[in-house]
Order: sequence, then C-alpha cells, then structure tokens
Amino acid sequence: MQPITVSANLTLTPLELQDAEELFKLTDANRDYLREWLPWLDRIKHIDDTRALIEAAQLQAVHNNGTQMAIRLHSCIVGIVGHRQIDWRRRLTSLGYWLAREFQGLGVVTTACNALVTDAFSDTRLNRVEIRCAVENHRSRAIPKRLGFRQDGVVRDAEWLYDHFVDHIVYRMLVHEWSVGTTESFVAHGGE
Repeated sequence: MQPITVSANLTLTPLELQDAEELFKLTDANRDYLREWLPWLDRIKHIDDTRALIEAAQLQAVHNNGTQMAIRLHSCIVGIVGHRQIDWRRRLTSLGYWLAREFQGLGVVTTACNALVTDAFSDTRLNRVEIRCAVENHRSRAIPKRLGFRQDGVVRDAEWLYDHFVDHIVYRMLVHEWSVGTTESFVAHGGE
C-alpha cells in the first residue's frame, strides 16, 4: 500500500524496518497505558520484537491480506492503524489502532481511520469494515461512533487480556452507508 497523505501534518505510511527503533521507543514509553487494552505488549520487550512485528506486517501486505500503517504526525510516529486481515471472499476487513497517550484527544485516530475506511471502500473495493472494541474501552468505542459506524452486537469473551476475557462490541460500516463528506466535515473542524 502506498502512503496516504491525510493532511499537511498527518500521514499514514506502511511500516518499514527503519521504523523499528522509533516504534519500539514509542511502544515502550506507552507500555503501561497501552497494556490496559492491548494484549500483545508483553511480547514486545526488545527492538528485535518490533522488527519481527514489522516483518510480519510487510508479509501481510505482500500476501494482499491488509496493511499496518504508521500514523505520522509532523513526520513522527504517534501510533498504528491497519487492517487486522482482509477476508476477500466476503470483502471485509477489521481495523485496529493504537495511539500514544500524549496524542489522545486531537482527532488523530478518527482522522486516520477515516482515511483507511475511505481507502478500503474506494481503492480496495471492500464491502464491509468492522471495528471491534472492548466493551469498557470507551475511548476506542468513540472512534467508530464518530465515523458513523453502526453497532452490530457483542461478542462475549472475545479476547484474552493477560488474566481475563473481555467482551467486544462489533461496529460495522457497509460501502453503501459510507459518506465521506460527513467525516470530512467532522475532521475539518478538529473534533475527536
């Protein structure tokens, strides 16, 4: 996937091995904050673990099974957004994302997801995009709501989070429901 220029200050770029040090430092600096909702942090202990994650993301893209993009604000990585995988038979994907704590509340993830959803429908030609969030993760749940996604239901015990299961709410957007104008208007006014 090619980089996506979202605004003058915000771009989404495919993960490259040269990003490993910057991404590892960001992950490590936000470890306690991110650990509340992300189950993989204990597997990222060294920069080599981040390199392996980037190599897996590159392999995913080579196999046309989605992409993991660095969210860059003023050229610095501040988080990740991407397709968990693409189901080509059913033409659907699920988005995942995380953002460093200090960049919360700026509209960054909402804007990044808006760009990736638009790409999924226009360039990738998918029919459905899902966002699954832990029921208690209110910040994450706000993203699909802002983008006009509809709630499809709750998946019980959907994810093992270190020492307990969490339920997920499934939000969905279908290609014929997507209205770029609505989200662009939101983003233009800077809200998250």
